[in-house]
Amino acid sequence: MGNEIHLGGTARSPDDVSRLKQLGLQFAEIPIIDPEKFSNLKNSFQELRKNLGLYYLCHGPREGDPNDIGTLENTYLPKLMQILTIMPELDMRLLTVHLWLDPRFVNPELITHKIGLLGRLIDRAKEMGITVCLENLSETASHMAEIFRVLPDLGLTLDLGHAQLLTENNTAFGFLDRYPDRIKHVHIHDNRGGNSSSDDLHLLVGEGIVDFERAFQRLNEIGYRKTITLELRPAEIERNLGSVKQLLYDSGFRIKVA
Repeated sequence: MGNEIHLGGTARSPDDVSRLKQLGLQFAEIPIIDPEKFSNLKNSFQELRKNLGLYYLCHGPREGDPNDIGTLENTYLPKLMQILTIMPELDMRLLTVHLWLDPRFVNPELITHKIGLLGRLIDRAKEMGITVCLENLSETASHMAEIFRVLPDLGLTLDLGHAQLLTENNTAFGFLDRYPDRIKHVHIHDNRGGNSSSDDLHLLVGEGIVDFERAFQRLNEIGYRKTITLELRPAEIERNLGSVKQLLYDSGFRIKVA
């Protein structure tokens, strides 16, 4: 028997959660961009979780200027710490964070500072039973070696679409080969490659050049048994779900039935 995974989608609103349930998905990954504004929706998300039986994962905000310590310390980290206080109320146990650590674009002093920031966030999250996962942006597995060494409790959200950008070959396979135990969550969406953030198109799986067949096969080979989010809007997920499921089945996975 193949490894069983849970399949979910991005939910930007309570209505999105309801649509994901109708599509038979097991969970919703909810972006919390502004924790103050999100507080107005928290009760609606709580009721849906109880009534529909889905569970939630959390996606944090973008960091802003990746080379500005002031923004990191005075805006980004406080938001993440506030999000940690919200997550237990929705029984969220995994937080994905955006923090650019590619030494080609972020200066070494900032990378050192960001590692310390992640350490503080992880320490607080551990007290609350929450796993913190760093999402790969343009980093390679080699770029992450020192970060994973210093932060043994840091997980990885492996984004197969991001891994196709700023590179000739998809960098996801380096992470799959070197750090299979760090991969706690997976994001899927497609693109046509490219060298800028504008190339992060979030196309339906199969509309770009990401080799999902090979990636899914490798995930199954390493014994991956966790969660995969389709980072698309619900209407797009509905159009793409059948082909995604078939790719997963053909790669040897079983999908948890809601």
